[in-house]
Amino acid sequence: MAKKESKKETKNPKQGTKGWGKKEIRIVNIVVSTALEKDIPLEKMAATLPNTEYNPEQFPGLVLRIKDPKTSALIFSSGKVVCTGARTLEDVGKSIQNIIKCLKKLDINVTITPEITVQNIVASGSISMDLNLNVLGIKLPNTEYEPEQFPGLVHKLKGTNATFLLFSNGKIVCTGTKTEEQVHEATDKLIENLRKVLLAK
Repeated sequence: MAKKESKKETKNPKQGTKGWGKKEIRIVNIVVSTALEKDIPLEKMAATLPNTEYNPEQFPGLVLRIKDPKTSALIFSSGKVVCTGARTLEDVGKSIQNIIKCLKKLDINVTITPEITVQNIVASGSISMDLNLNVLGIKLPNTEYEPEQFPGLVHKLKGTNATFLLFSNGKIVCTGTKTEEQVHEATDKLIENLRKVLLAK
């Protein structure tokens, strides 16, 4: 009988050695907003279409869950839309087109090409460093670290809109950026700052 291979978590390189501070990061969520420039009858939409949630007493928007690409849209009666869950701008475009197709079933024809505004990009990954969060909580500026409440350290990166969640195993989450380029620039800057703090004697 074949032995089951135990999945070992790969260790980070030792401080200052090759590969230490190597970046691996990918986008996991793009939040965008747009306007369809049409009044939308949300009650009719909720009654007609599957995969919708609408509780106007609790919230004025309707939630539409899109299967392909797997995203969710908040739709307001004014025609304003917020879309979340896409991992690429191509998927964002497909999701908006899906919404327009759904509205066509209700005899609402969106004739404009909606202008899409990226509100936030969430990315996650690793920087191949073991991080002593207690030390970073003291030495790194603009940080919040409350280990009793949450195991990660929150770090606002100066000079950018990026906020990072840092974990002791070198895993990171980046939020607040609006382009993929900004994600990479902010992560590179973070690694540079961490190197300075961790290698300082």
